[in-house]
Amino acid sequence: MQLLIRFASCIETAVSFSCNSRNKMLPSVHSSPMFAYNPYSTKYPNPAGERNKDPILDVLKRVFNRHDPNLFLLEIASGVGLHSTYYAHVFPNIIFQPSEVEDTLFSSIFAYQQEAGLENLLPPTFIDISKPCSEWSNDANINLSHTAERVDYMLNINMLHISPFACAEGLFQNASQLLKPGGLLVTYGPYAVNGTLTPESNVRFNESLQRKNPEWGIRDTSVLQKLASANWMTLEEMIDLPANNKCLIWKKLTKA
Repeated sequence: MQLLIRFASCIETAVSFSCNSRNKMLPSVHSSPMFAYNPYSTKYPNPAGERNKDPILDVLKRVFNRHDPNLFLLEIASGVGLHSTYYAHVFPNIIFQPSEVEDTLFSSIFAYQQEAGLENLLPPTFIDISKPCSEWSNDANINLSHTAERVDYMLNINMLHISPFACAEGLFQNASQLLKPGGLLVTYGPYAVNGTLTPESNVRFNESLQRKNPEWGIRDTSVLQKLASANWMTLEEMIDLPANNKCLIWKKLTKA
């Protein structure tokens, strides 16, 4: 029983983002009870994900191709595995590749996948998004370092504000390398817009993040647009969603 209690404590302070900064890791403000431990299952609950999965899905239904077969989606920072599994039900024509830098979350991703029993879900793979894709390892029977401009979609939910800025840089640099021309990167979370962060609850949230880790913080869309522009990408659409969050739709441009 004491072993279970100690393990539960570890899970409750887990931080989920696909960027390797373990030496600077601090508990996320979202970490409990998001990763609350169930001793009878390795499938970790994600209450915030349960609330945002449908608003995000409404956006994906509008921007994703639902007809062409064998499209490929790479999810960065999959967390416990809820989103990729939920969306794979809706988009059977898309192959979903979840990824995480925290391999302790792989068992939860596997548990979600096992329960779903879907053929278009690939096992999770380790990705440190701050590293160039040419350095990514191949532990899911797929060599992501050799998929240059072959990825149709990338999905990144609630990572940018709880990871160092190097992860934002890596996300756009790698998306530029991996996405097909016209491919989409969808990011979700809280954002400042052109230097303005609203409402006051997001201001307080940002302050709490930076107290926990000075490298964290809510990113400004204007800063992200500069990253995108430097990497042959453009912001196509910004959609307001519940709880003061947004979905940003980024499109890969054709390189000259």
